[in-house]
Order: sequence, then C-alpha cells, then structure tokens
Amino acid sequence: MTAAELRRATLADVPAIVALIADDQLGATRESLDDLTPYAEAFAALDADPNQLLMVADRNGEVVGTFQLTIIPGLSRRGSTRAQIEAVRVAASARGTGLGTTLMQWAVDEARRRGCSLVQLTSDKTRTDAHRFYENLGFTNSHEGFKLRLD
Repeated sequence: MTAAELRRATLADVPAIVALIADDQLGATRESLDDLTPYAEAFAALDADPNQLLMVADRNGEVVGTFQLTIIPGLSRRGSTRAQIEAVRVAASARGTGLGTTLMQWAVDEARRRGCSLVQLTSDKTRTDAHRFYENLGFTNSHEGFKLRLD
C-alpha cells in the first residue's frame, strides 16, 4: 500500500470525509450524502477556528482517513489545555495497515506541540474494536460519557 500524506482538510474533501463517517453501522443511520450543505457549513466554521483541525490522510488523491482535533483551554487541572479527538475514521481499504496509529500519533504529537496536558476522546460503547485500538495506544477507559441530544 502506498503511504498516505496527512494534511489539513479542504472543502473539496468534505464529500469523502462524510462518506468515511457514514461507512459504518452507526454513521449509516446518522449521516447522508444527499445534501452536503450542512457539512459544508460545518466545515467553514471548523476551518475558521484556530482551535480546530480537521485532518485527512490522502493516498494518491483519495481520502483514506480522517479525524478532528479540538484544542480546549480550561480552568480545571490548574488551567490546563486539553485536546479532544473526534470522528476518527479509516477507509476499509486502509484498515490494518497502521494508518489509524499514524493518525492518532500525529494528533497526540500536535496536542503536545500546542501545550495540551491531556488528550481525550469518546467512542461509542458498541465499538469494541475501536476500544481495543485506543487502549493499545495507551488511552485508558477512565470515564463514563453522557450526551443529551438537542435536535
């Protein structure tokens, strides 16, 4: 497999990113490629915010991976800044190649570079393979997460 280049996402990448997010049992029920307008609007907000990084792994012009890194300044932990990793996806054709590890290592390194003292992420309780993956990278399952839908 040809190595992938990790780069900041562009508006042109949005359809491929949405397709990656939709390509699993959970995403298939919440995402839609029928109308990309809300995704383009969300991309514009992300791209304009210096505390947001939407990244893609590009292999020969094809997006084969993605994640979002959010830098969160805070008062807890003695005024620590933390990083939140969201929407980690690797294309089926690139799974098992080490690409996911590369994406996560880059995210952790960028969080360090930006002065973060903690990197956090959430993963749906049904994603047991993802849980093993994150634990193998040194993440600990230390909290229970709660969500409240507003739509």
